[in-house]
Amino acid sequence: MINNFEMEIGGRLLKFEHGRVAAQAGGAITVQYGDTMLLATATASKKPRPGADFLPMTVDVAEKAYAGGKLPGGFFKREGRPSTEAILASRMIDRPIRPLFSKTIHNEIQIIVTILASDKVNPYPAIGIIGASTALAISDIAFNDPIGACVIGLVEGELVVNPTYEELLTSDLELLVAGTGEATMMVESGGNFVSEAVLLDALELAQEVNGAIVEQIVEIQAKVGKKKWEAPAVSDEEKTAEKATRSLVGEEFLKVLKSPGDKATRQGRMDDVMDGTIEKLSVDHDPGHVKSALYALETEAVRSTILEDGSRPDGRKLDELRDLNSEVGYLPRVHGSGIFTRGETQIMGVLTLASAGERQRLDTYGLETEKHFIHHYNFPPYSVGEAGRFGFTGRREIGHGALAERALKPVVPSQADFPYTIRLVSESLASNGSTSMASVCAGSLAMMDGGVPISSPVAGIAMGLITGENGKYAILTDIQGAEDHSGDMDFKVAGTRDGVTALQMDIKVKGITIEIMSQALEQARIARLQILDNMEKTISSTRDDLSEFAPRMLSLKIPTDKIGAIIGPGGSVIRGMIDEFGVTIDVQDDGTVVVGSPDRENAEKAEAAITALTKDVEVGDKYTGRVVRIMPFGAFVQILPGKDGMVHISELSQNRVPDVESVVSIGDQLEVMVINVDGMGRIDLSHRALLEESNEGGNGGGDAGPRARGGDRGDRGGDRDRGGDRRGRGGDRTDRGPRRERSDDRGPSSERNDRNDEGSTDRGPRRPAGGYDGGNRRSGPPRRR
Repeated sequence: MINNFEMEIGGRLLKFEHGRVAAQAGGAITVQYGDTMLLATATASKKPRPGADFLPMTVDVAEKAYAGGKLPGGFFKREGRPSTEAILASRMIDRPIRPLFSKTIHNEIQIIVTILASDKVNPYPAIGIIGASTALAISDIAFNDPIGACVIGLVEGELVVNPTYEELLTSDLELLVAGTGEATMMVESGGNFVSEAVLLDALELAQEVNGAIVEQIVEIQAKVGKKKWEAPAVSDEEKTAEKATRSLVGEEFLKVLKSPGDKATRQGRMDDVMDGTIEKLSVDHDPGHVKSALYALETEAVRSTILEDGSRPDGRKLDELRDLNSEVGYLPRVHGSGIFTRGETQIMGVLTLASAGERQRLDTYGLETEKHFIHHYNFPPYSVGEAGRFGFTGRREIGHGALAERALKPVVPSQADFPYTIRLVSESLASNGSTSMASVCAGSLAMMDGGVPISSPVAGIAMGLITGENGKYAILTDIQGAEDHSGDMDFKVAGTRDGVTALQMDIKVKGITIEIMSQALEQARIARLQILDNMEKTISSTRDDLSEFAPRMLSLKIPTDKIGAIIGPGGSVIRGMIDEFGVTIDVQDDGTVVVGSPDRENAEKAEAAITALTKDVEVGDKYTGRVVRIMPFGAFVQILPGKDGMVHISELSQNRVPDVESVVSIGDQLEVMVINVDGMGRIDLSHRALLEESNEGGNGGGDAGPRARGGDRGDRGGDRDRGGDRRGRGGDRTDRGPRRERSDDRGPSSERNDRNDEGSTDRGPRRPAGGYDGGNRRSGPPRRR
């Protein structure tokens, strides 16, 4: 039986359908918002995974190319590994749902969200969370706390529920919130310097929307939900092991926590206590149960010390930062580097600048097709003192990298202002809490060191929360590893002095109230300003110059109708300039051209060539060109990349030229003047005109020829008398009389033979083997030279 449900959110219908597809899944639902549609399924194994002391749940988002009307790329034309966007969406589904399961459930649970259709209007992550929550609610899995999710935008100063892709392009806020009917479970946000007050308003609005969605899911569950199996209770054996463990080491954990020393020292003492306890109790109890009891006691000791004594494992106050240190310029030859250290957490940020053409292409359902700012995060096992798998980028690394990128993006200049592709890499050198927020600080330092004109530095801080009975709680500033593990919240805030640029919250209990988040935001703001003070002591503003090893980029604007001249037939012109000048050239649709080269002089030469290419060639313009082809009737000279003109044999010299190759060879540089541009854009050039112009300026005498070819070419041997003074051209030529008009001499260009188009402007031979004819020059006999 097919059942349909719907409700309105943000002015659009959110539709649910059950019973048509995926009947054998534990729970299956299709969710549609606009024309974006997905299938969410939730299925669990019948029995717990042997030996598991955690929840073995996996969440996968499957983006299908057909959903966007595309074919997959690659040779096999089949979807491959998940995209970055799919991985981030998977994490956003997992994070609010996982804390809602009973800690006694160890069955394998698999949630799969398949994107079936995308309208390129409505983003799918929030819909995916709703679908996964609904699939769990109607399944037989022991899950009894459905959640809702929505996105809040800030468009033209107004809060908008579930903004479209187009609205997100101009929105100052993108706040994804997931929560139960009573409290928030997860927050993922990016913003353009949004105030804490606006964030709280957005969170309250999101909670209202999520409450309505949860009511709808409960209604669906009541009508089509399956009977659920119960989460197993804690066994008597586990209770006995826990009691024995507590009596043996309860006070000893407290002593270790309060003992002086760094993370490694305290952890070494803790491991000694654990190993000794397991060895003693494993005779009468399951070692796995003893180990679980030890971890629970460690968490309990950390929490009680903070709540009751106001004391943290390292002795700090609740709102106190660890020691801070910043430095820049650590690495040689790279384009920029910075190291940020906070306590035992240390991140090295490294900057690389590249041409605009190397920006990353995006293949997503959204409107953004590329990005010029990229941040990557690496977390090698040595950073926590372990040996482990290395070289594979995990979901956690992708998630942390995306968070830091979102935090830094609002201060990064546009490519119009800074024509570079910017890549930041954050290397985790040591970790004891909040490497993602340290990556934000190190990234700011590296960009300032590298001369990237960011609008202001960005700092990040991680806040924690410990809750107790009767509403008692403690908010912690700058949490470290033990506090993160034992706490109820990981609340990360990044921003500048003007506002918040990124926010991420993960909850391990059933919700955090708006009041607690308000206090945490204010405490985070104070800490953020303290970190910025420390960073600005190291480097107060962006350096004036780029690294000497960074490429030089020049940006210019050309008319859009000249883009074809820059590209050339089959890309021949742009490739020629790239090869000739050793540069990169990126041409955008709006006429922006970005030229890049490690050598600024080469970049400027290419810029000059591009400017000249876009300029119309006019009669009287002078160029120094290169001879690219020689024909019996003249030489073709490249005056600009992809733009050739012809110097007729009669225009090569003031004297008679027996053949073209006696004057020029391919590759020679030749100074020429434009003497005619016909209606088809064909260019006539003259070297003789420049020689005559020079002589009229007082040079006098005969023609020395356009170039030296070796030897004395004045004496050609034999009697070179060509008949008198050749109409007064010998000796003093100042009395030669007026020159005939060129239109009488050569006739209009349209009367000449068409040029042979072979990539150059070849007009075809003007002089057949038997001499000139009227079609090539003019009617009547050839002019005497």
